[in-house]
Amino acid sequence: MPDLSIRAVGTDGGVGKATGSTPYCVCVPARNEAERLPILLEALAGQDVEGHVPIAIGLNNTTDRSVDVIEAARLRWGERLLIRVDEITFAPALAHAGSARRHAMALGAEAMGGRNDAVLISTDADSRPPPSWVRANLAALQDGGEVIGGRLEIDEQDSLPPRMAEARALWDHYWSTVRAIEDAIDPLAWDPAPRHGDHTGASLALRVETWRSAGGVPAVPSGEDRALVAAAVALGARLRHPPSVWTRVSARTEGRAEGGMAAHMADMSRTLKAGEPLMAPSFDQWRRRSAWRRSQRQAGSDAGSLAILEKGLPPMARNMALSRAMEPA
Repeated sequence: MPDLSIRAVGTDGGVGKATGSTPYCVCVPARNEAERLPILLEALAGQDVEGHVPIAIGLNNTTDRSVDVIEAARLRWGERLLIRVDEITFAPALAHAGSARRHAMALGAEAMGGRNDAVLISTDADSRPPPSWVRANLAALQDGGEVIGGRLEIDEQDSLPPRMAEARALWDHYWSTVRAIEDAIDPLAWDPAPRHGDHTGASLALRVETWRSAGGVPAVPSGEDRALVAAAVALGARLRHPPSVWTRVSARTEGRAEGGMAAHMADMSRTLKAGEPLMAPSFDQWRRRSAWRRSQRQAGSDAGSLAILEKGLPPMARNMALSRAMEPA
């Protein structure tokens, strides 16, 4: 196996602050992504780390030219990208996001020789990470995090209708306020402010040991990324959301995964077209939930037991319409 250790490279071309010798692999599930894969692979070739950028691409149920564009990337960036591809055709009942990401991350772990200290960095085929993405993920893990969520930004190269852009801004303001409420009432030492709240398969990093202990990615039709995170947290893994870790995702409304980012964008588009307000749980509900979490921690609940207890609570009511006039925390 080639040396997959890395060091950060400064913008002047020299070696910057070292990130250590952590082996890692970027894991990408893909189905019929011939148009988006070249964009992702170009972004990965532009990462500000030295040496190969190892990538495991799990192609599933693919009928387009994805294999051809991956081979073209190998020819273009052969000295930079170390691409491992595995094609599989899932039965119809298993042809979903859970099986796809499970396949890709298992492929990445295999590429790392199963080393427990190796890092799996999950992303999606329609992502376009910034040059600092790999380095920032590894630095966050070395800084004490055990699961690293990356913030999702709509790719500025994609066109977004003005009403959709405004709705996205409203959601950003809403979640920023929720984070402020949580940080004020129930701050977490391992996930300090400022932080975001995203931890999805488009940008998720964890060590093989954590991934394996959590049971890997569950083969569920949707929400497989959140389920993996929940399983890891239930075992005591420290989940972090550092602002330094982020990636761009496409603005498409027809995606490959049920319940993914594209589905969220499509739901938002339908709501806006129907002239209906965007609804979310009120800030008072988040204040009560944060106070409940704090009381549970003070009573001795660890992160694992707290996650199990919270799962048994009734869901919050979506009783507040998002607007520019939303009250600050």
